[in-house]
Amino acid sequence: MAPALTPHGEPPAYFTFPALAALGVPHATTTRHCPGVASFAEPISPASPVSPFRADAIRTLGAAGLDLSRVSFARQVHGARVGRAPAAGGFAGSVDILVTRERGVPLAIFTADCLAMILYDPEAEALGVAHTGWRGTVRGAAKAAVAALVNLGAQPGRIRAAIAPSIGPCCYEVDEPVISALEQAFPEFYGRWITPARPGHVMLDLWAANEDQLQGAGVASIHIDNPRVCTACHPDLFYSYRRGNRGRLTTVTALA
Repeated sequence: MAPALTPHGEPPAYFTFPALAALGVPHATTTRHCPGVASFAEPISPASPVSPFRADAIRTLGAAGLDLSRVSFARQVHGARVGRAPAAGGFAGSVDILVTRERGVPLAIFTADCLAMILYDPEAEALGVAHTGWRGTVRGAAKAAVAALVNLGAQPGRIRAAIAPSIGPCCYEVDEPVISALEQAFPEFYGRWITPARPGHVMLDLWAANEDQLQGAGVASIHIDNPRVCTACHPDLFYSYRRGNRGRLTTVTALA
């Protein structure tokens, strides 16, 4: 595994980022060995939202300093809308970005190939998480997450960002409508994010696309921590939707 991640357990139930840990930010990105996280077969219902964390996940992630009795979560819809976490935690709406300045309120994003990003300004004590796949990338979710933190008092140049394990350009082959949507949205950058594959298909680098968006929003490149670990390449550790897995990984973080 990349040195930007620290494993917890054998096999690891979750990973952490040393850079975020050094800032005192409780957080974790789970593996398939973390029990008690709801699967894609158990979607969150806005009408009657139930926490996706069961008792065994609550115990496991408690070791990372995360009190999941106050966790905030969303029904993710592959967009760029922002929800502010309720002060007591709980359902934050149909959004893909969660932000807070409340201490002890974990923010949770669920993935199985898409990117999960943590963003933190240590001076403003503003925290956010974002879920972004190709649709969220087209809609500018990374920039929207930075803007949401700025609205809470953050400054882009102070923001630290971490990108959790997600599908890499080694495994993410796309065709229409992905190619046209990205090319139309980012004509000046699109060529840097793709590698030609078979006719009508390209390999897409969502990591580079979202790193470029973060930098375009003012986040310094040295403050973006991306271990570039591909979920599809590590079936022993991660769920991958492209590989046909129905499980979910979660990235959770909170202000201490």
